[in-house]
Amino acid sequence: MKKRKYHKTRRAEQQGETKVRIVEATVKLHEELGPANTSIKAIAEQAGVQRLTVYRHFPDDASLFEACTSHYLGLHPPPDMDEWINIKHAGERCHAAVLAFCRYYRQTGKMWAVAYRDLDKIEALQGPMGQLEAYIDMVNDDLVKAWKQTHNIKKQLQVTLRHALRFSTWQSLQKLYLKDEKIAGLVQCWLNGIVNS
Repeated sequence: MKKRKYHKTRRAEQQGETKVRIVEATVKLHEELGPANTSIKAIAEQAGVQRLTVYRHFPDDASLFEACTSHYLGLHPPPDMDEWINIKHAGERCHAAVLAFCRYYRQTGKMWAVAYRDLDKIEALQGPMGQLEAYIDMVNDDLVKAWKQTHNIKKQLQVTLRHALRFSTWQSLQKLYLKDEKIAGLVQCWLNGIVNS
């Protein structure tokens, strides 16, 4: 009886290891080629398994993309709100948050560039990417609450900060050779312009 239990346990471990290899292979190929250009055949070759094994572990694109996003975000978690939540001054809190996102995008930009590029091409990608967008919205809402302003001004702050926290904004500004500190400073000028107008 013990022998059979050991055999089942080892088999479960091997299946778990295979699943991890498939996820790691997929993440690597997504970052190199983009999700739209990554085939199941390429994933199987990269993971050292058969195509049928990939399908056995991930019967559809949604389950594969969910696992890959979870794995990637586990290795590269987005900025934690705890980094700036205790900063009382609204402008300084926003500066710290925007700077944290800039640094995050600089480290992970290659993956986000291909993920956003392929977002409209792959329906299964929309759910996992929507989770990141929802987190950015939550950060945005928290930052806007820190400002003691009228409803009209708050709406402008919300739109501006939402734009500032997006990957596409960071991507376009860094192409102008702006360092992260400069980008965060530029956003600060935008916010000050709204508040002081």
